[in-house]
Amino acid sequence: MYLVEEATQLADRVFQMWITAPQVARHARAGQFLIIRLDETGERVPLTISAVRGDQVRIIFMAVGKTTEHLSSMKKGDAISDVVGPLGTPSEIERYGTVVVIGGGVGIASTPIIAREAKEAGNHVIGIIGARNKDFLILEDEMTEICDELFITTDDGSKGVHGFASTVLDELCKNQKLDCVWIVGPAIMMKVTSAVTRPYGVKTFVSLNPIMVDGTGMCGSCRVTVGGETKFACVDGPEFDAHQVDFDELMSRQRTYTDEEKASLEHYHHGGCGCCGGDH
Repeated sequence: MYLVEEATQLADRVFQMWITAPQVARHARAGQFLIIRLDETGERVPLTISAVRGDQVRIIFMAVGKTTEHLSSMKKGDAISDVVGPLGTPSEIERYGTVVVIGGGVGIASTPIIAREAKEAGNHVIGIIGARNKDFLILEDEMTEICDELFITTDDGSKGVHGFASTVLDELCKNQKLDCVWIVGPAIMMKVTSAVTRPYGVKTFVSLNPIMVDGTGMCGSCRVTVGGETKFACVDGPEFDAHQVDFDELMSRQRTYTDEEKASLEHYHHGGCGCCGGDH
């Protein structure tokens, strides 16, 4: 069993949780993820490792389905049945020069650990975090502390730049030399934002979030097309060359179990077990 050490709400339906998981914390690197199972009959849910603190790992998630709603109700002192990880290939972090770390929405959860490792590798780190409005922004203070520069964007202009991360990134590309970019967020956001760096030839990584089950490359549910080849996000990624990803296929596959996920959540709200669907 894995003990919940802290559980707090960061924004509407967005929660932060620190879990004691010594083996995971000891080996975790930027870009990797873990899989949790709340109890022995529960589904397996992949979540990005957002930070490490001693023997604890941090996850940040949005309550959108049965399991994440159940997880959001857990408090300090509660226990999770299984925490498996770290899984996936770590971010390709080295001393590039000037790098940009971009997070959109809940994707901001992945940015601190990447930005911190990039900074420790000797890079000048520029952060861009964006959300629908100021109430959905998370980890602003943490990213301010880590990054050499931080830009904030909101769709409605309630804080920072009125617009999207792609707008700020485009200005940066026009005005200085960028050596590497990481983008984490909704698939459509990653598609649009990564298109900005293509004309400039800037090395760009995106962290993909397809449907995932076992996290070890056995089930094949997380397959994505990168550079015309089939890859498994759980073992070959989750980070890939943004300019090689088939985002349209990714977004289509993400919608595969929409009806089942909705039914599972409704069943959960009516007191059922909710084991008939997922919320990956």
